[in-house]
Amino acid sequence: MSERSIPDGSYAVLGLGRSGEAVCRFLAARLEAGGVRRVVAYDSADSPELRARAQDLASSGVECVLGAESIDRAAEVAVVSPGIRPDSPLMRSALERCGEVMGEIELAFRASRSPWVAVTGTNGKTTTTALIGHLLDAAAVPCEVVGNIGRPAISVVGDMGPAAVVVAEVSSFQLRLTDRFHPRVSVLLNITPDHIDYHGSFEAYAADKARIFARQGPGDTAVIDVDDAGSAPYADTVEAAGATVVRVSRKGPVAGGAYLAGDELIVETDAGPVRVASREDLQIRGDHNVSNALAAAAAALAAGADAGSVREGLRTFVPLAHRLEPVAVVDGVEYFNDSKATNPDSVVKALTAFEDRPVVLLLGGRNKGSSFEHVAAAATRQARAVVVFGEAAAEIAEAFPERAGCPVLFAEGLRDAVARASSVAEAGDAVLLSPGCASFDEFTGYEQRGEVFRELVRGMGRR
Repeated sequence: MSERSIPDGSYAVLGLGRSGEAVCRFLAARLEAGGVRRVVAYDSADSPELRARAQDLASSGVECVLGAESIDRAAEVAVVSPGIRPDSPLMRSALERCGEVMGEIELAFRASRSPWVAVTGTNGKTTTTALIGHLLDAAAVPCEVVGNIGRPAISVVGDMGPAAVVVAEVSSFQLRLTDRFHPRVSVLLNITPDHIDYHGSFEAYAADKARIFARQGPGDTAVIDVDDAGSAPYADTVEAAGATVVRVSRKGPVAGGAYLAGDELIVETDAGPVRVASREDLQIRGDHNVSNALAAAAAALAAGADAGSVREGLRTFVPLAHRLEPVAVVDGVEYFNDSKATNPDSVVKALTAFEDRPVVLLLGGRNKGSSFEHVAAAATRQARAVVVFGEAAAEIAEAFPERAGCPVLFAEGLRDAVARASSVAEAGDAVLLSPGCASFDEFTGYEQRGEVFRELVRGMGRR
């Protein structure tokens, strides 16, 4: 079987969320052709929304089993949604009863004929993926951005020709279920502790991230941030496999790399060094976004963009929702929504965007097994106050030493946290929602948390 073909036979689809539904529809369209013989979807939940979805899929020939603890029949292939935990009964039964287990990204890659640009990292994936798509659009390179910020990849690839580029944000959850996945251009931004409750250890998490390089070799490009201790070691390994490695650094020139020289963003190319932007040209804030911009520029150039279009694209790209997103100025205080910051390292990076003024920092939600010690060290140097809220409030507060100048305030939930922040912030300050935690103790996801924050802040301005 070639690298780019999907298996014949029967399929079990685990999870009926956004990507699971897209997989079902893709497979259903191939039932009549005969290669796909049966599709059964399983979800451990059972809700009116899922029942309506299952009824709709049934009309396409997909059987659906809700409230499932295990798959009830063997299948040649299981396609697993990212939200299915590896230790869940549903996943264990799939491993026992299915010949091959893969994720949606693996299936989409095998079904496509397009070159792929794949982006992973603990933090910055979505911004960098969107920015690469923006740069390719500016260069008139046909592309489709897929993943968390676009359509599921499997719903796109059937409509794309071999000349169009798939730009994909890929998580550790998705990468752990890849085998033949082979991006032409890969990007590794950073690896810091996150999702330890899912992967079991930091080492396992890092190994799953590194699967983005597993098939790369001569003719491929890997863009790797070497300032990050977690991602840097992979540069030499990937280079030894024959891929071209572009090392990203804010610390100064790197041979053949993408780097910051003074305030200038430079990418080394076969034709020599190319200035792609000045730091002041970027509308995205913070040191981490300088790194993201360098990585995106290097990836876009490797995927066929020209330098002039990359310069224009870097200048015109604006912050995404929930990622250091400016919300409003109320009584001289500027409020920022960084709800997508769901781990401590992302909070530390966000704080670098506000070194010019005091910050009131909102932290809280559901911890994913992370330590907040380095957040406390950064915040006590910079923050006027820290407001902790949600399920992890007490745990986060324990990381903060008793120091004058950075009081820790407790809040019942996000609404109370915003009120407490506004009571201590002074004109010229920034109030930053950068929670460092998952949102599921109070919200359905980081998007809802950010939307509620926006409404609370804008509501203050209307009073």
